[in-house]
Amino acid sequence: MSSSMFAKFKTRLRPIITTWLAGAIALLPLFVTVTIIGWLVGLLNQFIGPDSVIGQLFGALGQPFVSNPKLAYFLGTVLLLIGIYPLGVAVQSRLKRPLAQLINLTLRRIPLIGSLYNLADRFVRVLDQNQDRDIGTMSPVWCFFGGDGVAVLALMPNPEPVNLDGRDYYAVLVPTAPVPIGGGLLYVPAEWVRPANIGVDKLTSIYVSMGMSPPPPLRSGDASRDVAGDVPGESSGKDDPPMR
Repeated sequence: MSSSMFAKFKTRLRPIITTWLAGAIALLPLFVTVTIIGWLVGLLNQFIGPDSVIGQLFGALGQPFVSNPKLAYFLGTVLLLIGIYPLGVAVQSRLKRPLAQLINLTLRRIPLIGSLYNLADRFVRVLDQNQDRDIGTMSPVWCFFGGDGVAVLALMPNPEPVNLDGRDYYAVLVPTAPVPIGGGLLYVPAEWVRPANIGVDKLTSIYVSMGMSPPPPLRSGDASRDVAGDVPGESSGKDDPPMR
């Protein structure tokens, strides 16, 4: 094939490839969504599916009513969901304290099972406390590692610094793309953190799009502002009168 024919072939092929890439990019969010849903369904099926230990317990609840294992699992799950409601009514009523005392006198006193129950109870209590906190109160911030190095877009849950060995650090949550509900908790020096001046929704969209949705530019004036003063309801203290 001569060079002229190859050039013509390449010229004709380029718009086809460009169009295909445009279609692939348009399909990518749907593909990521379906992949995440499939992963969650598979994870749930592994732990509470019909073949799991918990699934067999669900099937045992429905076994007296139907003989088919699948129908027994489904019916047992429905019966368990219905049975949780009166338990919630009891917990919200005056029976909450007697139920807690009953668990303390029985389940918590079993050596191994009691330790596992205490650990699970503490974890659930932490989750229940976090539900009272709105993620919208967190502040999106930029973290410049090294002071002027790699920039990472993160969430700062608490504007109060933590003093470590005489140096102030901020706790920041660095999400993962494209699933921002995961990530890591880092403590970075206070001087490395700058307010991002964007909402949590914008930060989430940036991570979900895997960077295809760019963040707004950061101006030098915004970068020099106090991070704690950028939190709603907080004051940076720059405009306060001097203490006498």
